[in-house]
Amino acid sequence: MKLGRLLEFFIVGMGLGIIEDLIAIGLATGATITWHIVGIIALVSLPFAVISELIVDHFKPFHKKNKKRRK
Repeated sequence: MKLGRLLEFFIVGMGLGIIEDLIAIGLATGATITWHIVGIIALVSLPFAVISELIVDHFKPFHKKNKKRRK
């Protein structure tokens, strides 16, 4: 269950990252977007998507486990 959810957010995040970069490159440079540029963007976006999904989205610095106390 968790792996499926992790992959779902990773794929959506990767797709949105690629679209965001395509818009930025198109607006900033006016270059024609080709499959070669899309491939480069995907390769550059991959490590950032992994870091975002594994570290940033699941980092809980003050998270404490709930321990049942016996009285």
